[in-house]
Amino acid sequence: MISPETAPPASPAAPSSLDDVKGWFPKLDQLLFTWFLERQERLGERGDLVELGSYLGKSAILMGRHLRDGETFTVCDLFDTDAPDDSNQAEMQGSYSTLTRRAFESNYRAFHDRLPEIVQGPTSLILDHVQPETCRFVHVDASHLYEHVRADIEAAHVMLPAGGLIVCDDYRSEHTPGVSAAVWGAVAAGGLRPICVTTQKFYGTWGDADTVQDDLLDWLGTRDDAWHEVQQVAGRRLVRLKGKGATRPYNEAGRLKERLAQAEKRLARSEERLARAQKELEAVRGSVSFRVGRAATALPRALRGGRKA
Repeated sequence: MISPETAPPASPAAPSSLDDVKGWFPKLDQLLFTWFLERQERLGERGDLVELGSYLGKSAILMGRHLRDGETFTVCDLFDTDAPDDSNQAEMQGSYSTLTRRAFESNYRAFHDRLPEIVQGPTSLILDHVQPETCRFVHVDASHLYEHVRADIEAAHVMLPAGGLIVCDDYRSEHTPGVSAAVWGAVAAGGLRPICVTTQKFYGTWGDADTVQDDLLDWLGTRDDAWHEVQQVAGRRLVRLKGKGATRPYNEAGRLKERLAQAEKRLARSEERLARAQKELEAVRGSVSFRVGRAATALPRALRGGRKA
């Protein structure tokens, strides 16, 4: 019989909600992840999902909810292996000493039947496992060191087609200046186009940011739990958001209300475009009829089908 003194420690209870999973993933960013991923699904955009740096799985669990048949979700993290260099190892020991692959897998399995593809090692390995332009959403949340984050952003650029989405964590915190330098360097010189920012995360694309922002602003107009404003950065529009008691993203009634409001706005815009097109068509028809009429009256009578007297 095992005595209480020699019994192994009890396993922690399995999480029943994202709130039970340790990690840094504010409600506003949970809402945005859900909105961006659902928008891709509505538009029929397909592709794999990638997360570079997963900690204990909080954001990975949400991302996994949006994985569709034929798509792959790949997670890359050191977990409990040694980092490839001294500075990265010091960072791991200081901030992630409790992180283990077993803990991540246990948390993920509490919400999903299948684990994602796991690459246990430095994020520099990701391109050995993910093909170019095969992804639609990449979350960069690994090292805070400039050289590593810059390489992770460059890898995301390779994995994403032009319209894919990249999200970078800790882009502005005072303790992560390397992330800030890497993210804004990619904006200034690497063609990365900002879509929006929250207190914690940067959302961007190497494709068309304007259309995504238009849809995002329409959606934000239906919510009262997210403050936003529009700024200009490096000649491009940027939506800045802050949460105001943001609600959970999986509220079915609220989701249907938002979709209805978005559909009504899209319908109104379509009707406006149709009305303009009809006016242009009538103007062209009038112009053509007038010119054809004048040309016909200018023809000799014989050519117009008339007879001589």
